[in-house]
Amino acid sequence: MSSTAQDRPDVVLIGAGVMSATFAALLRSLDPSLSIVAFETLDACGLESSQAWNNAGTGHAGNCELNYTTQKPDGTVDISKALDVNAQFDLSRNLWTYLVRQGWIEDPASFIRLCPHMSLVWGAKDVAFLKARHAAMSSHPAFAGMEYSEDPATIARWAPLTMQGRNPDQQVAATHYAGGTDVDFGALTRALFGHMETTGQVTTFYNHKVTGIHREADQRWRIAARGQNGTAPVSVSARFVFIGAGGAALEMLQAANIPEAQAYAGFPVSGQWLRCDDPAVVSQHRAKVYGKAAVGSPPMSVPHLDTRIIGGNSHLLFGPYAGFSTKFLKTGSWTDFYRSLTLKNLMPTLQVAEDNFSLVKYLVQQVTQSSGKRFSSLLDFYPKAHQDGWKLSVAGQRVQIIKPNEQHRGTLKFGTELVKSADKSLVALLGASPGASVAAAVALQVIETCFADRMSDPAWQARLHEIFPIYGVDLKSDAEALIANRKETGAVLKI
Repeated sequence: MSSTAQDRPDVVLIGAGVMSATFAALLRSLDPSLSIVAFETLDACGLESSQAWNNAGTGHAGNCELNYTTQKPDGTVDISKALDVNAQFDLSRNLWTYLVRQGWIEDPASFIRLCPHMSLVWGAKDVAFLKARHAAMSSHPAFAGMEYSEDPATIARWAPLTMQGRNPDQQVAATHYAGGTDVDFGALTRALFGHMETTGQVTTFYNHKVTGIHREADQRWRIAARGQNGTAPVSVSARFVFIGAGGAALEMLQAANIPEAQAYAGFPVSGQWLRCDDPAVVSQHRAKVYGKAAVGSPPMSVPHLDTRIIGGNSHLLFGPYAGFSTKFLKTGSWTDFYRSLTLKNLMPTLQVAEDNFSLVKYLVQQVTQSSGKRFSSLLDFYPKAHQDGWKLSVAGQRVQIIKPNEQHRGTLKFGTELVKSADKSLVALLGASPGASVAAAVALQVIETCFADRMSDPAWQARLHEIFPIYGVDLKSDAEALIANRKETGAVLKI
C-alpha cells in the first residue's frame, strides 16, 4: 500500500476480530482498488471475542438453540427466528466458499468441521416442547434431516456421556442434526487478515489503541492511535470507518460523538466454562448439546456441553456460567463500564437495572456460587462426570446493548445492532450472539446500507452474485435453491 493510501485510506477498521476481517474481505472482493487500514490494540488479530477459547464455536444456524424458538399459547412453536439465523449462516457459508476458491483460505478444515448439533431436555413439559419444536422444524427444508427421540439408547448413541449414569425413570428427549458445525473463529480471522496483509490489501497496526475519532473539515474521519510496547503513534484520515471492536465498540462510538449513538449504553457480562482435556472422556462425545436455560435466567446462560476442535485437538466445554464484570473486553480495564456512562445514557442504564433486577440477582448468584454448585449443573448433562477432570476457564467478555425504546425508557437488548452516522460514513457493530456466525450477513448489511451508491454498479452486482449465489433468494421459501446451495458449499468446505 502506498504511503498516500496508508495516510489517507478509503476505509479504517477499528478492531482486528472476525467482524472486521469479514467486512474487509467482502469489501476488497467487491472492489480490490479500495485501500484499508486496521488498528488493533493487541499484538495479533482475533485474540478477544474471536479467540477460540472465548466462545462456544457453534456455527449458529438455529439447529439446537432453544431460545431461538418460542412456544405459543396453543402449544405450537414459532421457528421464525431460527429460520432467520439459519439463512444468515448460509450467507457465511457462501462467503467462506468463495474465499476458499479464491485462495484466501488454504484448508477449510483449519477453521470449520462437521459437529452434530443437539438439543437435550428432561421432564414432561420440556419433552412436550421439544417434540413440538421438532415437528415444526423438521417439516421445513432448512432443517430437513433433524431427528427426534425419547429413546435412551438412541440418545446414548448420539451423545454417550449424556446418558451414562442417568436415572432410568427420568423422561428425556433429544434432537440430533448431523449437519451442524464447530467453527474456530480465531483461525478464520487469522486466515483472512493473514491473506490481506501478505498481499498488501490491508495495512494493520497492531499494538495501537485508537484514542481519537473526529470529523475533519472535508467530512473525512481523523483516527488517532497511541502506540504501545514501543510502537510509534499513528494518525490517518479515512472516508469510511468500521468499528468492529467487540466490547470496545461502544467506547469507540462514543469517541466519534455522533448524535445517533448518544443514548446507547452497554451492559457487560463475563463468562466462564468448565473444560475437560482428558482424551478418554473427550473421545466419547462429539456434538454440541444445548439445553434449556433455567427459568428467569438470561438467553446468554443457555447451558451446553460442546465438542471444541482447536489447533487440531478435541476438547469439551460446559457452560457458560455468566457473571458480571465492569470490563468491556477480557483484556480491558475495570473502569470501562464507569467511563462509558454519560449524561445521555445514565438514565437508560439505571432504568435497565431497575427493570432487570432478577437478571442482576442471577449474575450475582453466578459470580458467588461455589465450585461444587457450578459442577452440579454439569451433572445434568453428564451424570458420571468427575470434578477433578474439569478445570475452570475464563471465556470472552460480552457487552449487551442498552438503548431507549419507543417510550424513551432504557431497554436491554440480547442481539446485535449496527449503529451508523447520519451520512453512513461511520458504522459500529454492538451486541453479541449470534455474532461471528452471521458475520457475512452483517458485512453485507453494511455494504447495502453504507455503500448504497455502489449497489447499482453492474460490476458490483455481478461480484455480489458470484460471492453469494443465494443473494436475493429467499431460502426460507425456495427449497430447491436451499438444497443446491447447501450441497455446493458443503462440498467446498468439506462439511
